[in-house]
Amino acid sequence: MADPGFAVEAEGLSFSYTDGTRALHGVDFCLRKGEFTALLASNGSGKTTLIKVLGGLAKPQKGTVRIFGQKLGRIPRLKLYQTLGIVFQNPSDQLFAATVGEDVAFGPRNLGLDPDTVDLRVSEALEALSALHLRERAIHHLSFGEQKRVAIAGVLAMNPSVLILDEPTAGLDPSGEELMVRLLQRLNRNGGLSIVFATHSIDLLPLCADTVCVLNLGTVLCQGSARDVLCNHEMLKLAGLRLPYVTSLLMEMKDLDGVPIEGLPLTVKEARERLLEIIPPEILFKKA
Repeated sequence: MADPGFAVEAEGLSFSYTDGTRALHGVDFCLRKGEFTALLASNGSGKTTLIKVLGGLAKPQKGTVRIFGQKLGRIPRLKLYQTLGIVFQNPSDQLFAATVGEDVAFGPRNLGLDPDTVDLRVSEALEALSALHLRERAIHHLSFGEQKRVAIAGVLAMNPSVLILDEPTAGLDPSGEELMVRLLQRLNRNGGLSIVFATHSIDLLPLCADTVCVLNLGTVLCQGSARDVLCNHEMLKLAGLRLPYVTSLLMEMKDLDGVPIEGLPLTVKEARERLLEIIPPEILFKKA
């Protein structure tokens, strides 16, 4: 029975390609309303296939997907596009118009909205991605990071309730990664969007994810709170993943050096707080 608190529910998903490659096997997945969930997986683990199945772009051989309690196959295409938006890893797969404004306007125009409403949606979507200044820019004059943000804006202009992103930080430099995560977090926290963030960049997740789902060889190893999942060293190792760097450092200090750290921090801020708890005050540098 569908849970009214879920934006997306998937039960028993199995999918194989025509060449016999099994991409998903018995996958269960859930995204609660308003939640930011990370789909964490190494390359070749089936995360892109799962995204396509959740978005109705591929039909599983077995299993069921529900969007806000309604079976995916029973949702009219137009309604689905206004409810759930997918952003692919390569922005060139989505950007096609001459200018940014024209590209972002494509979806709302095809909904039959009046010009003023289309214009408003374009402005709001670009502003939400800190890209309003790019409105008149030619697509081919955008940087890779700008292309990624404009691709998200094009989906956002459809006013979806769920946003699914495949590797949105892939190919970005560190400052671009930080900006992307901050923008997505704002859309989730302030805009109420339910977000699925597929990635293998584990160090970013403690900054934004409420829950984490770990996918390995087409099956779900676990799904739970970010803290529980990202501190599970053995499970991450089994999935071909690692602990966040700061967590790994503090774990080694605890296990190898006997540093009495309480719990395992996931971020630099948490690590600082834990270390300050155990460093004697007299050896700390005092401010002048």
